Amino acid sequence: MTQALTPDPSMIGGYDKAPLVRLPDPEALFSARAARLDYLAASSANLAPYLRFLAALTRAQAELAAELPEAPKPAADWEALARSSRMPQIDRHHLKARMPEVLALFLAKAARIDMPEAARFALDAVLAASDDERDWLFTNVLSDKIPQDSVAPHLFVAAAVQVHAAIAAAALNPEAPVPIRTGICPACGGLPSASIVVEDKGAEGTRYASCSCCQTLWNEVRIKCLCCGETGKISYRSVENGDAVIKAELCGDCDSWTKILYQNKNASLEQLADDVASLGLDLKMRDTEWKRGGFNPFLIGA
Repeated sequence: MTQALTPDPSMIGGYDKAPLVRLPDPEALFSARAARLDYLAASSANLAPYLRFLAALTRAQAELAAELPEAPKPAADWEALARSSRMPQIDRHHLKARMPEVLALFLAKAARIDMPEAARFALDAVLAASDDERDWLFTNVLSDKIPQDSVAPHLFVAAAVQVHAAIAAAALNPEAPVPIRTGICPACGGLPSASIVVEDKGAEGTRYASCSCCQTLWNEVRIKCLCCGETGKISYRSVENGDAVIKAELCGDCDSWTKILYQNKNASLEQLADDVASLGLDLKMRDTEWKRGGFNPFLIGA
């Protein structure tokens, strides 16, 4: 049964010393995510096949991240312009330029994965796609919008984009990104897949939004809508009774919700893996008046 929870005003704010961004270590990130997906698959009755498939796909991401060269650091004049104009440090137009090469490398790895028939059909469609068709797929993923009738082919493209974007983010000066606006990644301008509350030393109780594209974590104020930035009509729901570690954060101002994961209560939570594995919460919220905000290209059927 879904439980309504009220916010704790004392938790508004954060720690002044917590860094604005935590840039990804791509190979380590994707390897840890694959391990978490394998663990979650072992304890899931309904989602196990999909979670195992995602684990294999994520291991392919880790392999590719290890093989690709480091990205060049942004030019000093671009870094300064982005800071002064409050723009993301990564230019998505430039990011897109090398995507055909990265996608080809990733598809070769994905083709060796055991996967459900529907996924294999989608992969074959991407392999057979023309340059213009692949460009359409790239554009949709980089716009954080995927048509509902072609989610599966976009999944493979999104996985390749994540690797390429994470490598670009890893090359940034961690002091260069500046806040843009609520719910927008300071590194690449992406939308959050979810947010996590951490318990790391020096950042205890700090909330970080997780970029669905470049995998950067960025600091966001607790009890604040990641979709509209308002704070006055925030409430929480969860599937479990009691002190749930994954909740839906609802906003009464824009009628949207995003998922928040309390890593400070369960250190094994991983932002994308546990977002997918907690599909039951998405299904509960699907029958309400609230619409899910953010973006997670791996949440098929939510």
